[in-house]
Amino acid sequence: MTSSHTDCHFCLQSLRGRKYALREENAYCVPCYDSLYANPCEECKQPIECNSKDLAYKGRHWHEGCFRCAKCHRSLVEKPFAAKDEVLLCTECYSDEYSSKCFHCQKTIMPGSRKMEFKGSSWHESCFVCQYCRQPLGTKPLITKDNENYCVPCFEKQFAHHCYACKKVITSGGVIYHDQSWHKECFVCAGCKTQLSGQRFISKDEYPYCVDCFSRFYAKKCAICKKPITALGGAKYISFEERQWHGECFNCAKCFVSLVGQEFLTRQDDILCYECGSAS
Repeated sequence: MTSSHTDCHFCLQSLRGRKYALREENAYCVPCYDSLYANPCEECKQPIECNSKDLAYKGRHWHEGCFRCAKCHRSLVEKPFAAKDEVLLCTECYSDEYSSKCFHCQKTIMPGSRKMEFKGSSWHESCFVCQYCRQPLGTKPLITKDNENYCVPCFEKQFAHHCYACKKVITSGGVIYHDQSWHKECFVCAGCKTQLSGQRFISKDEYPYCVDCFSRFYAKKCAICKKPITALGGAKYISFEERQWHGECFNCAKCFVSLVGQEFLTRQDDILCYECGSAS
């Protein structure tokens, strides 16, 4: 700027016919302005004179020729760059040193590009897709199987078990019965519809029954105590001429000795040990 002011505000020398710089409406000759106000260059530590281009980043300043990548030394003027620990790097050098590698393609995820993170690994947004339909997963719910990611509809279509009762997908838990999968809430007694998950039950014609319903509908009655005979817990029972007894009820009608595994005689509806039957 050619002077229309009379004197330098600092050294008071005439500015007529000389270049000067203004600061807060005061005029300074170039040497005074540079000595008073020029920013020191971060790289060479020399003042950035008023007739030089001053490049600033986060409160620091560089000469245009000093604004370079700290690793490859290429100019960063009007180019994308990244900072690490206050060191400036071009995007290529930064990527080589610090950027994540995509879990899928193993290529560098460049600074400024969108990065997806899942279970401690990183993906390019374009690589983070459903393994089956290849649609981007983004932030949608997903399910992982064998290190591959699937959107929920594709996973259900390919892998999920369907409930034998309601035919809907079983997303967690479930019960396996006769090689079929059931929701816990669908696995109920065929008689009273009580949930059987975690309970004792008995199978009849491929249908599960709670103990009470099975006993009421199907269990044979003991000839002595008249209570249902079930096989729960491996309980033993004796069958003879279309009659059944609990093991603990199969006793001589006279002396009450157990007849399990012993010879016995019958007299009308009674069963007798060999001694009692022979003595009568």
